[in-house]
Amino acid sequence: MSKTRVYEIAQKLGMSTKEIMEKLESLDINVANHMSTLTDEEAELVMELSSEEAVSSEEDNMTEIKIGDKITVQNLSQLVEKSPTEIITKLIKLGIMASINQEIDFDTAGCIAMDYGFKAVQEEELEEENDIEIEEDRPEDLKPRPPIVTVMGHVDHGKTSLLDAIRNSKVTDKEAGGITQHIGAYEVEVDSKKIVFLDTPGHEAFTSMRARGAQVTDVAILVVAADDGIMPQTIEAINHAKAAEVPIIIAINKIDKVGANQDRVKQELTEHGLLVEDWGGDVISVPVSALKNENIDTLLEMILLVSEMEELKANPNRKAVGTVVEAQLDKGRGPVATVLVQNGTLKVGDAVVVGCAYGKVRAMVNDLGKRVKQAAPSIPVEILGLSEVPQAGDQFVVVANDKMARTIAEKRKDRVRAQQMKASQKVSLDDLFKQMEQGDMKELNIIIKADVQGSVQAVKQSLEKLSNEEVTVRAIHGAVGAITESDVMLASASNAIIIGFNVRPVGAASDVAEKEKVDMRSYRVIYKAIEDIQSAMKGMLDPEFVEEELGKAEIRATFKVSGVGTIAGAYVTHGKLARNAQVRLVRDGIVIHEGELSSLKRFKDDAKEVAKGYECGFALNNFNDLKEGDVIEAFVMKEKENR
Repeated sequence: MSKTRVYEIAQKLGMSTKEIMEKLESLDINVANHMSTLTDEEAELVMELSSEEAVSSEEDNMTEIKIGDKITVQNLSQLVEKSPTEIITKLIKLGIMASINQEIDFDTAGCIAMDYGFKAVQEEELEEENDIEIEEDRPEDLKPRPPIVTVMGHVDHGKTSLLDAIRNSKVTDKEAGGITQHIGAYEVEVDSKKIVFLDTPGHEAFTSMRARGAQVTDVAILVVAADDGIMPQTIEAINHAKAAEVPIIIAINKIDKVGANQDRVKQELTEHGLLVEDWGGDVISVPVSALKNENIDTLLEMILLVSEMEELKANPNRKAVGTVVEAQLDKGRGPVATVLVQNGTLKVGDAVVVGCAYGKVRAMVNDLGKRVKQAAPSIPVEILGLSEVPQAGDQFVVVANDKMARTIAEKRKDRVRAQQMKASQKVSLDDLFKQMEQGDMKELNIIIKADVQGSVQAVKQSLEKLSNEEVTVRAIHGAVGAITESDVMLASASNAIIIGFNVRPVGAASDVAEKEKVDMRSYRVIYKAIEDIQSAMKGMLDPEFVEEELGKAEIRATFKVSGVGTIAGAYVTHGKLARNAQVRLVRDGIVIHEGELSSLKRFKDDAKEVAKGYECGFALNNFNDLKEGDVIEAFVMKEKENR
């Protein structure tokens, strides 16, 4: 083993022997003087430590430059005061081919900057909502404002009838038979106090607005039919309202019908975490009959009571801020947006920024179709004069002048274009462990859809038991039936993943999931889902096998053939059916069978595949329960590497 003297190390590092001896002492290595010897391990340790400190000291003395996630070669060359050609040459040496106007990432730019004596610091990008400074209100300037209410519930439980009953009794009676203008929201007056109702087309609209950060609802009215009880869409509505964290009032409708049972409704509500007041809970319930106009006034009084408890306030004496409820392009009037003023007062002539649109308010129309000159907090109005049609959920802000509005809108457009280049990050099982390690994941939200209610409950309990110190697994919605667009929008708004058991996506649900980057997984057995989530939480998720859809065919007729079984006559509606593909038999959105084709024919001839627009005949291996209207999905499984 070779020996190295203290003074030799000092010479190599360009330091004094005194500095080296002090460093050795801090490492509990005792030396007498500069002639003392060190072992190879001791010498290597002190040299490595001194080198790191020297590099750190050198970095501390570097000039800092701020760089975003990406920067063009030209902009980097200006920051480090070198020619673009020199930067391009450096990039080529790193194996990166880039032109003067191309962007490079932060890490690459930082590496090059360090070569020239600069330290790259990541610049925090301004959030979109921060590009306009919205002043905080002083408590003494705040005044009570009307509550904004959304009515939700199952499709046939009387939502529309209830809204019509409220509208007819509180709006049109003062207009001498005048027609109420439908602008997606309207106001009613009770005891000289106003209530604003959002007339949304469904839970999807409610959730899509929340997904975009627009929290406009103050109170949710849950309509449940007394003769029908809790239904799938009722459960969906409960989960949407809970996710939005707004107070819920139960309107038990159709109390006049034969078979109405209010106690049964209240009992079923307890199963979903809603205990009504007369059963010792804190959820207000009101029995109503929209058809006979019973207890409508009581319901409105309860809304006012809840809103008083919420202490809803706003400052009417400031520039307006609010949210777009709906928007459209009108042939005669151009872009038209229904907006809810949430703070301040909106006036005709105000310059506004609405998402990526801008303009000057040319005219305002209220819910009665009348032109108005101003709108106070919580009041819905239609505005004209925007540059383009905004999106539901966009924030509108009144700014100083037209020029500022246009500048901000253009910057937002540029930012949106840049963001579209990046995939929006949603939680998925593939990157769950990575996000847990970074401390980004505290809660894993799951939506469960299955073919039977027993499976929903079993899966929910099994998955929620997987919660640990790093992440809590929470089932925010569970229901029987196919995966719908509404499920996907709820998953997007709540950053959840969708687990499906023996069910398939229907309609455009798959397309919406792809667009919204929602992780949607289908399983045939429960333990596989539990295993996948456990593995993801441990960071050991196996490569995923994803299915590639080949095509779909609809069964138009069935024939029983002795010795063969049931033969289906079908029409290929999408893609193609292939003889060697796996197939899935779907009936009303529920998976009935998965297997393989035993035969595929065009007329009397065997066929390898049959394309869209053609008819064919087929039989399934060991399965004969085929019916008209069933859909056959053909697919192949391909392995996908973890991201």
